[in-house]
Amino acid sequence: QVQLVESGGGLVQDGGSLRLSCAGSGRPFNRAVLGWFRQAPGKTREFVSATSWSGGSPVYADSVNGRFTISRDNDKNTVYLQMNDLKPEDTAIYYCAARLGVTVINRHPSQWGSWGRGTQVTVSS
Repeated sequence: QVQLVESGGGLVQDGGSLRLSCAGSGRPFNRAVLGWFRQAPGKTREFVSATSWSGGSPVYADSVNGRFTISRDNDKNTVYLQMNDLKPEDTAIYYCAARLGVTVINRHPSQWGSWGRGTQVTVSS
């Protein structure tokens, strides 16, 4: 297991930007698939984005493609989510997740073994 701690959430206006960070400890990141999910009130947790251990060919949900960018720094055991042009429908708790020992990105939350506690992102209209 790896311990994950998110930061960077907050309140922003429609069209604004935020950068989320997720710091990991306990296991090195360099062989883990890392991802971001979100959960809005009354909704199920949904996939946002993920990146393989090399950082190449990131995957995005259609709803955020072109606005969000995922990146990682394996030396710092940290993964980031740059969120631009935020919209009220992006309001949710954002969770960092890790899949250890695999190279395949999976969009289903049940396939991810390590989770952070989440950080709140609120976009006002």
